[in-house]
Amino acid sequence: MIYAVGDIHGFTDQLDQALARIEKDGGADARIVFLGDYTDRGPDSCGVVTRLLDGVNSDRNWTVLRGNHDRMFCRFVTDGTVQDKRIKTPGLDWLHSRLGGTDTLRSYGVDTEAADLLAQAQAKVPPEHLAFLETRPLYLETEDLIFVHAGIRPGLALKDQTEDDLIWIRDGFLDHQGPQEKLVIHGHTALETPEHFGNRIDLDGGCGYGRELVPAVFEGSECWLLTKDGRVPLTPPAETALSLAPREA
Repeated sequence: MIYAVGDIHGFTDQLDQALARIEKDGGADARIVFLGDYTDRGPDSCGVVTRLLDGVNSDRNWTVLRGNHDRMFCRFVTDGTVQDKRIKTPGLDWLHSRLGGTDTLRSYGVDTEAADLLAQAQAKVPPEHLAFLETRPLYLETEDLIFVHAGIRPGLALKDQTEDDLIWIRDGFLDHQGPQEKLVIHGHTALETPEHFGNRIDLDGGCGYGRELVPAVFEGSECWLLTKDGRVPLTPPAETALSLAPREA
C-alpha cells in the first residue's frame, strides 16, 4: 500500500489535513510519495518545505519528488534566474503573481517590494531548504506505478527521460491515449478534482488555486481518494476524456 499527495503549493493547513487522513487510513508509518510543487501561490511555502524536510530527516517512509515550481524557486535564490524556457507566455516569469514566486519569498520574510530582492532571498532562505529541494528525485517506480511530477514522454524508457519533461511536460503526455508501461501518477496540471484517465491519474486537484488537497492510496494499481468521509474509489470513466485546458505552469 502506498499513498500519494499532489501539488501542495505552500498550503500547510492542507498538507496537515492530508497527512492526518493518511495516518488515519494507514498509520503513522505509512509510505507516502509527494509529487512536487511544494512552493509558490500559497502563504507558507517555507512551512511546507520545513515539514517535508523534517519528515525525511526523521526517517519517515516518505519519497519527496521535485516539481517545476521547486526548481524555479531554487534557481532564483541561487543566481536570480526568473525565466524558464518551458514557459511560453511572453512576460510570464517566476516573480509574476500568476506563478506565485513572490508568495514564496514573503513566506521566508523577504520584503518583495524592496530593490534588493535577490540579496534578501539569499540571506533568508535556509541553505538546507535549497539543498533539500535541489536533491529531490525526479520519479519513483514501483511494480505497478510510476510517480512523477508532470508526466513522461510516451515511448521513451524511464531512464532516458529528461528532467524538463519529467517536471514540465503536458503536450504529448496528456493527450496520449495509448497504454503506458505502468500507470502514471502525476500532478502539475491543475484540475477541479483528481481524475483517472485510464493510463494516468492526475492528483493535482488545484490546491494552489484554493481547492482541497485530496491524497490518494494505491493497492497495486487500484486507487482510492481519501476524503473527509473515508476512501472513495477513483476509476477511469467508460470513455476517457483527454481534452483538458491546462494552465501555463
